[in-house]
Amino acid sequence: MNRHRFVSFSRRQVIRGIVAATAFGITAKWGTGCTPANNPQSATSTTSSPAAGGKPLTIGFIYVGPKDDYGYNQAHAEGAAGIAGKFPWVKIVEEANVPETTAVAESMRSMIDIDGAVALFPTSFGYFDPHILKLAVEFPEVQFFHAGGLYQEGVTPKNVGSYFGYIDEAQYIAGIVAGMTSKTGKLGFVAAKPIPQVLRNINSFTLGARSVRPDATTQVVFTGNWAEPVKEAEATNSMVDQGIDVVTCHVDSPKVVMETAEKRGIFCSGYHANQSALAPKGYLTGAEWDWTNIYSRYAEDLHAGKKLMDGGIPHLVRGGLKEGFCKLSPYGPAVSSEAKQKAEEVLAKFMNGSMVIYKGELKDNTGKVVIPAGQSLKQQDPILEQMNYLVEGVIGSIGA
Repeated sequence: MNRHRFVSFSRRQVIRGIVAATAFGITAKWGTGCTPANNPQSATSTTSSPAAGGKPLTIGFIYVGPKDDYGYNQAHAEGAAGIAGKFPWVKIVEEANVPETTAVAESMRSMIDIDGAVALFPTSFGYFDPHILKLAVEFPEVQFFHAGGLYQEGVTPKNVGSYFGYIDEAQYIAGIVAGMTSKTGKLGFVAAKPIPQVLRNINSFTLGARSVRPDATTQVVFTGNWAEPVKEAEATNSMVDQGIDVVTCHVDSPKVVMETAEKRGIFCSGYHANQSALAPKGYLTGAEWDWTNIYSRYAEDLHAGKKLMDGGIPHLVRGGLKEGFCKLSPYGPAVSSEAKQKAEEVLAKFMNGSMVIYKGELKDNTGKVVIPAGQSLKQQDPILEQMNYLVEGVIGSIGA
């Protein structure tokens, strides 16, 4: 991977330094036939379908892993491909396998200087601080959109926006299905890092399970990074050995967790994208993103000339099941009609806005009250985006 990154960077640097004046024409030539569908492993690719005689809207997407990882990066790449196919005036420039280092700053700078990108979507969590923040100052006319980071008025550059979704709503429903399917009541969660978005998914999955099975527990293991396939397999196998019979995860690629669960004969619940093909017997459902919907809204605003800098595009964009930011994977063959019915009942409540996940009295797994009795937190409450605890029923600790 590192060798490929070096070659890619060298080529971009040469082009920028020697033939910057003709960069647009060269970029267009490189992009011929290079789409997510026919070249998923490409380090860089361009998808262009500008309207006849019109200048395309060039948008850059950067992924921390491969575009066919059955997970986070694939979900974003599918979203990018979705808008490229939907809007004839959009040109997509992509780069995969870009680490959360100065490498992403170089990729962003190249997309702006060489490809003429006017908006960038660097999708990985670690790209935000300091890399996006620094580049935003360097290129004040380019708009930067980041998945998950929080915009702070008066602190964050005005050309930086944050978008994410309440995918923990789908995780809550997946927890219901897991709780009603499990024979032991022992669930497992393989997680990358104890950041608020991950903790929220762990907690919502557990609360969903305990809403139908109060004695259910969720064993959590943090691997320490977004892509640690060996640790992910070890954690899943360890969970099976402990009697856990349903496992889910929040890592970049759920592929290893799903395949390991299937091999060991237990149930699994997916994340990011649909992984049912990896576990045809044990896959229950999953929490999926619908990035095409989200990116379509941004593309339309950008095409209309709206900007973050003047308030035309909001700096914070959030949504859940109701807004179409996320969805559930189709139910697998092991899901009972009773579990489906309960899941659909709760889904309907999310869709009409009546469902509240976080309400008091709620304790963390050390017995401390984190939400007092009588208090309810709506999904858009910023307190939830600062979550730093595991709820009662979760076995494990932050940083473990």
